[in-house]
Amino acid sequence: MDLEELLSAQAGDDGQQPKKESPLKSLKKDLDFYKESIKEVSIEIMAEGLSQYPIFIAHQHQVNLGELILDRNELGTQWTVQASTLEEFVERGVILKNKKEQFIKNYKKAEDFMCLFVVVPEGANFVFYPYK
Repeated sequence: MDLEELLSAQAGDDGQQPKKESPLKSLKKDLDFYKESIKEVSIEIMAEGLSQYPIFIAHQHQVNLGELILDRNELGTQWTVQASTLEEFVERGVILKNKKEQFIKNYKKAEDFMCLFVVVPEGANFVFYPYK
């Protein structure tokens, strides 16, 4: 799933009462601001041999997963980003061991896309967002 699909899925254009603006619109803005830093960390994770599958957690609350890299309070943005890996997600049970191969199969090239685990009050989902 990409961010555009998530945005349109929450737009409220199905004839019902318009929903409040999606927090994902502010995420897109913050990701455009953060993308160079995220790409740098992604390359570093792979170059150091920590993982070939970096995952970045984007949230507006408290999440105990990964390492803090971009703090919204310090940067004056709306989203905090933490860096993690597929291995930590499996170890912590966020991705089930029997789903690991399926995740790898769907994982997009880390040099071109950031893999995000977007956490919102309604739940969480994986999103691949292009660096360009």
